[in-house]
Amino acid sequence: MGSYAVNKDACMGCGACMSVCPMGAVSEAGGAYLIDATKCIGCGACANLCPVGAVSVE
Repeated sequence: MGSYAVNKDACMGCGACMSVCPMGAVSEAGGAYLIDATKCIGCGACANLCPVGAVSVE
């Protein structure tokens, strides 16, 4: 199980990924969302909720 990452070009900035992460691994900086691989447990909640498919496993 790998960690997840946000494709900055595909992300629409809705923040759904950040709101659903049980580990608080998703943060926002300057309109871009980032996933901290050291906190990500690979549960996939962020990828499942992303309406544009901008989150994927690395």
